[in-house]
Amino acid sequence: MKLSIVTLNFKKKELTLSCVASVYKHYKDHFEKNEIEMIVVDNASGDDSVKIIREVIKQNNYKNVELIANDENAGFGRGCNLGTSHAKGKYVLFLNNDTQVQDNGFIDMVNFLDNRSEIAILGGRMKNEDGSVQASVGKFYTLFNAALMLLGMQRFGLLYTSPSSITKADWVSGGSMMVRKEAFDKLGGFDKEIFMYMEDIEFCFRARKAGYSTYFYPNVTTIHIGQGSSNRTFAITHIYQGLVHFYKKYMPTWQLNVLQLMLKAKAKTLIYTGKVIHNTYLVQTYEQALATIR
Repeated sequence: MKLSIVTLNFKKKELTLSCVASVYKHYKDHFEKNEIEMIVVDNASGDDSVKIIREVIKQNNYKNVELIANDENAGFGRGCNLGTSHAKGKYVLFLNNDTQVQDNGFIDMVNFLDNRSEIAILGGRMKNEDGSVQASVGKFYTLFNAALMLLGMQRFGLLYTSPSSITKADWVSGGSMMVRKEAFDKLGGFDKEIFMYMEDIEFCFRARKAGYSTYFYPNVTTIHIGQGSSNRTFAITHIYQGLVHFYKKYMPTWQLNVLQLMLKAKAKTLIYTGKVIHNTYLVQTYEQALATIR
């Protein structure tokens, strides 16, 4: 088995099934030749997702496509770890369920990794529904970069990009990330303490510390619809949590203290602003984010 594709489902069965269909359409021959498999992990959706997805897999006679029903909502990292524990491929591709595959570029990514043994992680290009390129490559969050992010400077391309050529990267998006399974297993998978967001950054950082390289591969197109399993408040809160966890794990105490001061300053500023302009969303979102800083 060359490649195992792992995707997660949480209360989005239609989206997930559409993703599976797009993958199978472009790689049907590879599935039938036992070169590719796809593993769908349902993160305890609590609805009829497991039943429906299994029925559709059977009805469409999808070969080498299986569903694993998790008994808890384990988040992105642990859900992917569970899927990977069942994977038989030399490489594992983590693919968001709110994506649509447009070509057979994942095979090109496999071939690229076959010829570059020093590379353990390879990110694939994603596009928005309107065809614009989605930034899928980023810089590690040093204090300076974290400050830029908190000031909203990422919108100017200072932190996140989508290179037009094969490029070495600090980190690549977990929405379309291919990893050598041997390296993934040696590294212990995604950090179990990160529920969602920051897990791709932490994993790439840990991989670099272990001597592995991360690259971005633009010669593949996947449409990222952006209708996954979270909202903006959830995302901001978990990014706050992830940043603090990352700094506690890897950075000296003084840097953690500075980061926490910056996070608190932004949260308190937006809480105050929200109260002044009567924006309940701002107040509630950043009160939740502020509560995560301990």
